[in-house]
Amino acid sequence: MDGSFESTLRERFGAASSGAAPGMMAGRTLEEWNVAYTRVERYFHALQLRNKVVLGQLVLHVLQRAMERAPAQLQVSATELAVQEMDRIIIKWFAEILGSAPAARGLLATRGRLALLLADMPGQWQDQFLVPGPWPEEFVQAMRQAYLRAGPEFQLTRMSPRPLDLGGMAVFVNLSQTGRFKGILYSTWVVFTLLLILLFVVLHRL
Repeated sequence: MDGSFESTLRERFGAASSGAAPGMMAGRTLEEWNVAYTRVERYFHALQLRNKVVLGQLVLHVLQRAMERAPAQLQVSATELAVQEMDRIIIKWFAEILGSAPAARGLLATRGRLALLLADMPGQWQDQFLVPGPWPEEFVQAMRQAYLRAGPEFQLTRMSPRPLDLGGMAVFVNLSQTGRFKGILYSTWVVFTLLLILLFVVLHRL
């Protein structure tokens, strides 16, 4: 992490980094925060967020939230803190714009991310992503309609058991279920055993 970026972080997160030793911030090394920054940035890239100004502001906002928690949770890595805060921010924003209960976190997070793409947030609404309301009504409606379209559609089907096609094995299976076949198999083993005994006796007499 270069000096200019370090200065930017210290200026932005002065409260979280006051009194920090050189190369440290909020109880973590600058390299740890650099890794956390990259992880969050890549996640937003995966959502097709390409505007560098918007992207930089969102990443720094997530890191600020993570740095505020960092001194009290020294056992948690900077990256994990950043990912946790990013998840909380996104789910809270989804709940507000979609009018959904944040209790269903997993469903809201999954369908909400899909709704972003269906509503073409990357193409039309990047400046609204994670921004507090009120939002343009057109954007709200696009998100809510996309959220409904992103919902799973379940279709109940009834499967009837079908007989297995064993091919040539069917003959063998049918024979194995008859007493006649069992008798033939037993007799074969008896003859085979007697032949082995006879061969053993002959070889030892030579």
